Amino acid sequence: MRAVAFPKRLLNDDEEVVLDLNPHWSTLVRPLAVVVLVLVATVFLAHIRYVGYVAAVVLLVVAAWAALRVARRQTTEFVVTTHRLVYRSGLVAKHGKEIPLERINDISFTQSVFERLIGTGDLAIESAGAQSRETFSDIPKPSQVQNEIYRQMEGAESRHGQRMAGQREPTLAEQLDQLDQLRQRGVLTQAEFDAKKQQLLDRY
Repeated sequence: MRAVAFPKRLLNDDEEVVLDLNPHWSTLVRPLAVVVLVLVATVFLAHIRYVGYVAAVVLLVVAAWAALRVARRQTTEFVVTTHRLVYRSGLVAKHGKEIPLERINDISFTQSVFERLIGTGDLAIESAGAQSRETFSDIPKPSQVQNEIYRQMEGAESRHGQRMAGQREPTLAEQLDQLDQLRQRGVLTQAEFDAKKQQLLDRY
């Protein structure tokens, strides 16, 4: 579970979050390893006058740096919704990028052998626009994320097709049938029905 989910206030009325990801946990290995090494050194040097104090100060600085790295990871989001991709980062000032699904042309991912073993990699998104290629690093399970984005693209295209089909003008036969239903329900008189029918016939 994420500590902080993508804010619902940033979503459109008909938009849903599909994936909400932080960078892979491997981004924290280096800062935590440094903390452990400095902690061990501090324990061994604690009995030496002055050197122990210096080591303790270094430990506090390194611990603060590691905490900053953890906070930065928690506030970096790669979000896939039913409409777009959103990348946000920043502790205080937020920086973000958005790519609508309909503008995406291609998605690819790269993994080294080690990254494949631990389940991380880089995701490259090609889209229409001036900056046509964006690379997002340390994405968990990038192949699965790639497949999910393609699924959402297909869903968005399908919804667009349905909307376009719903906006098409009814055929002559469909319009005449609608008029006849109105006549049968008594909404139109026979004279009104004949007049509107003739108008439609004249148009076609």
